[in-house]
Amino acid sequence: MPLSLGPDALVPVILDRREGPYGEVVLRRRGDDFEIIANGCFLMDTSDGRSERLLIDAALDALPADRPAPAVLIGGLGVGFSLVRAAAEPRWGRIAVAERERAVVNWHLDGPLAGISGAALADPRTVVLTTDLVAYLRTTTDRYDALCLDIDNGPGWTVTEDNGNLYSPAGLADCHARLTPGGVLAVWSAQPSAEFEQALRNAGFRGVRTEEVGVARGVPDVVHLAIRAG
Repeated sequence: MPLSLGPDALVPVILDRREGPYGEVVLRRRGDDFEIIANGCFLMDTSDGRSERLLIDAALDALPADRPAPAVLIGGLGVGFSLVRAAAEPRWGRIAVAERERAVVNWHLDGPLAGISGAALADPRTVVLTTDLVAYLRTTTDRYDALCLDIDNGPGWTVTEDNGNLYSPAGLADCHARLTPGGVLAVWSAQPSAEFEQALRNAGFRGVRTEEVGVARGVPDVVHLAIRAG
């Protein structure tokens, strides 16, 4: 059934609301777009995926062109734009997605977001890890050529307090350890952060830089990029 484009088209409609181990997560529809809200905090929507795609493109561009079948870990499934971008690129080998909210995974597997990510999830290179990203980075022995992380509105605007550990010296050390030599860390943010850039340098990363992408709301989103030495 077509979505209504009448006078109430821009009024958000709640499609699902669930309580999980990290609090409340909500899927809403606003006109033709979907929105994900966590604990009352707007995370992302489907209105403009340029910065989520940049997260993947910038990481791949920063890798050596002759690196065979690089493995990427995407932190946060979200509305699926980053996963879809990765699956559309034949250069990637293994594509892992860490998503701690079972509700979000279900919305993609057999819910309203399946139309966005269905083909990418069916890609044989893709595996979904229903796990907390911070804990996974701390405990796994898996290594990746790129970490593309988008679980917050930025290092200074986290969805839950525990997420702040990702941007701490210990969390960045875990990221460094999970990367292969010359691997790329890419972190999405709603705004640039000179403090986070310095934290990356202090954690032993090189080539630290920030790429901006214009979005409809006016203030550009950014991707922080850093390279693991070695």
